[in-house]
Amino acid sequence: MEGMFGLVDQWITDDKIEFYRENGFVQVDGVLAPEELDELREYAEEAMAAPQEGLSVKTDRPGGTYYKVLNQKVNTWRDHGGMAKYSLHPRFAQIALKLTGAGGIRLFHDHLLWKMPGDSKPTPWHQDTPKWPMNESGALSIWIALDDVDERNGCMMFIPKSHRAGKLKNISLTDPVDIFEYVKGLDIAKEKPVIVPLKAGSCTFHDGLTFHYAFHNQTEKPRRALAIIYMPDGTTYNGNRHIVTDGQGLETGKPIRGPLFPLLAKR
Repeated sequence: MEGMFGLVDQWITDDKIEFYRENGFVQVDGVLAPEELDELREYAEEAMAAPQEGLSVKTDRPGGTYYKVLNQKVNTWRDHGGMAKYSLHPRFAQIALKLTGAGGIRLFHDHLLWKMPGDSKPTPWHQDTPKWPMNESGALSIWIALDDVDERNGCMMFIPKSHRAGKLKNISLTDPVDIFEYVKGLDIAKEKPVIVPLKAGSCTFHDGLTFHYAFHNQTEKPRRALAIIYMPDGTTYNGNRHIVTDGQGLETGKPIRGPLFPLLAKR
């Protein structure tokens, strides 16, 4: 394990850090070793197949409008020890720490994201931050490909520098807007979207304010990914409803912390 931690500095060079902060996203290849990828795939399949009786939450049922965009399960780490190994893995959090320059990184939640074959829909252009109950910006996601991904099965696309637009109005994933009209008049309207195909075991990190999109799945197999959302230590709760924070006794204006939001990396 120590050898893999040592690779963090090789994965996240000064160039990578500069690219992330300039553009709001960055690609990191080979973040999982082949044996880790095999193990995580097994854990992820078990977690997705488990009945909805635990602490994790499926956000829609087969045939539902949201399911056609994403078959999603949130907080899988709370029910599956194998998923906890990866969702709480300090290696990923250490990378987030380096990219952001934060003093500490806490978990917000994980989610498995299966883009199903058949009647698949694209994940429309959106920012993540408006969906999260946080006062400050700075939260980010790692998106780990469990399968090779490209435009045929649902790889990601980002608008560079769009995190600089700030927190805009929330966009529904089931009732999307015309992104070109939405950002009309903003500086980001001049930026060309970047398609990011990935090999399985590679990942992207993206700022919660960065506009991103995923193609629909045209293949016969699910496109599988693990996403983990991190927030800088000290991020405060804005009081809005969210599946992860509801009922957790958080106080508006106070830092989001506690057993469900552990500190995973610090300087």
